[in-house]
Amino acid sequence: MRIQTANFVKSAVQLSDYPQSDLPEFAFIGRSNVGKSSLINLLTNKDGLARVSKTPGRTREINFFKINGNWGLVDLPGYGYAKLSKSQRDQFNEFVSEYLVERQNLCGTFVLIDSRHSPQKIDLAFVSWLIEAELPFAIIFTKTDKSKPKVVKKNVGLFLEAMKEFSEGAPVAFETSITTRAGRKEVLGFVETAIGRL
Repeated sequence: MRIQTANFVKSAVQLSDYPQSDLPEFAFIGRSNVGKSSLINLLTNKDGLARVSKTPGRTREINFFKINGNWGLVDLPGYGYAKLSKSQRDQFNEFVSEYLVERQNLCGTFVLIDSRHSPQKIDLAFVSWLIEAELPFAIIFTKTDKSKPKVVKKNVGLFLEAMKEFSEGAPVAFETSITTRAGRKEVLGFVETAIGRL
C-alpha cells in the first residue's frame, strides 16, 4: 500500500464526539511509551501527524485520521499511565473500551508491545479482554532495533507463549522499528488485505 494522503480528522473525548464515517477503521493502542505515535508517523510517512511526547500518557483522547481517503487510522490513548489516579484510569479504560465495542466500522485493532521487555501483565490482560470481547486484533512488537535480535526473539516468544493460557491460536504478529523502518510494508499490507476483503 502506498500512502498518498494522511490527514487529521478530529479528536474525541466521548462517544458523541466520534466523526461520522463509513470508512473501515484500524485502531492502534498500547502501553504508554510503547512508541505508538512514532509508529503511526512511520506508517503514514508523515512526521508530526501523531504527536510524539517524551511524557508517557500524554494522549488522553481518541484521535481520528483519514488515510488515502478510503480508510481510517485511530490513535487510542495509551494504557497503564502511572501518574493518573485510579478513577482517571477507570474513566480512560471505559472510554477506550466503549470505542472498541461500539464503533461499527472498526475492522481491527493493532496492540503494540515493547519488544525490549518480557511479557507485562497489563499487556496480557488487555489482549485477553479483546479475545473475550471477540474483537479482531493483531500484535505489533515495537522498538526491535533497541535490543539484540536474540533478546527480541526471546521476548516475542515469551509473550506468544503466555497468550496460550487464554488464546486457542497464535495471533497475527509483526515486528517493527522506527529506525530501520522494518515491518512498515507488512503492517500496511495487512491493512490493505483486510480492506480488500470487505
